[in-house]
Amino acid sequence: MPLRNRVTPFGDLVAVPDRGALMGNRGVLHDDERRIVRFSQGRRWIACLTDVKGRRRPLMTPGRYTELFFLDEATALAAGHRPCWECRRADALRFRDAWARAAGADPAIAFSELDRRLHEDRLEAPGRMRRWTAAMDALPDGTMVVVGGAAHLVRGDRLLPWSAAGYGPARARGRGRVEVLTPRTIVAALAAGDRA
Repeated sequence: MPLRNRVTPFGDLVAVPDRGALMGNRGVLHDDERRIVRFSQGRRWIACLTDVKGRRRPLMTPGRYTELFFLDEATALAAGHRPCWECRRADALRFRDAWARAAGADPAIAFSELDRRLHEDRLEAPGRMRRWTAAMDALPDGTMVVVGGAAHLVRGDRLLPWSAAGYGPARARGRGRVEVLTPRTIVAALAAGDRA
């Protein structure tokens, strides 16, 4: 039976058999029975490689961080996670630099301060992700939006419908205003040169 540790672009945790391309965490979210008991713990939400230096450990070890899995980078960013400094250093630095350019911040900003600012932007209340609206044609590639109640990835002039198993057939991007899942500051980083 799959564990409830797969992350959707909405930030929700679901139990599906599909595997992810990235792993990450947002603290200890499970109890001793491997049941999810909280949405998040702390401000450092990261997305990591699934294989780091051959490390192996049982999933959801009591008292240890909850291993979360993402379909891809765009899903992790939509859910409010940033690249990990330890296992994805080049990606983390690229993200920080793009975020700093967009925010007008010092490019040498500490990751703890970056995490604080991202945390303010990603949640509107404990356990509830912040959503916002924007003009569809103003959104950069890698942004996740809601169309017809479902998550879609912006890619060029197309939208790709998201599922835990992968993306469906592309459809026209369209125009008008749309609900955006990817936090505003992360979208700004994507527009400033980060990529998903």
